[in-house]
Amino acid sequence: MIIGITSDHRGFEIKKELIKELKNKNIEIKDNGCFTPGSCDYSLYGISLAEEVAKKNITYGIAICGTGIGMSIACNKVKGIRAGLCSESFSAKMTRKHNNANVLCLGARVTGIELAKDIVKTFIEEDFEGGRHQKRIDMLEEK
Repeated sequence: MIIGITSDHRGFEIKKELIKELKNKNIEIKDNGCFTPGSCDYSLYGISLAEEVAKKNITYGIAICGTGIGMSIACNKVKGIRAGLCSESFSAKMTRKHNNANVLCLGARVTGIELAKDIVKTFIEEDFEGGRHQKRIDMLEEK
C-alpha cells in the first residue's frame, strides 16, 4: 500500500504529523506537497494527488486544507476519484464501505491531530462492501 498525501499551507503541519504516524506503521508514503508553510493554492495540489490516485500510482490519497472543502472539490474534479471529506471516524468508515472512496479529505482548522490520526487509520483499514453499493459507484463512473 502506498498512501499519497498533500496539503496546502493550512494543512502543512498536520500533514507532517500524519506522515510521521504512517511511517511509524511502515506504510509507504508519497508526499505530494506542499513542502513549505508559505501560502499556496490547494487546487493544484489536490488535482495533482487525485491524478496519481486515478493512475493507480498510489493506493489512496489524503488531502488537507483549512476546512477540507477546497481539497474535496479539487480532487473530485478528476475522473475516477471519489474523495470524501471526513471530520470524524464514522464518516471515514462509511465512505470506504459504501462509497469506495479513494481520497480522504481533512480540514486542519476543523480536526485536531489525534482525531485526524484516527480518521486516517479508519479510512485505510476499512474495505469496500461492494454489492448494492457497486451499482451506485458504476453510475458515478459513467458520468
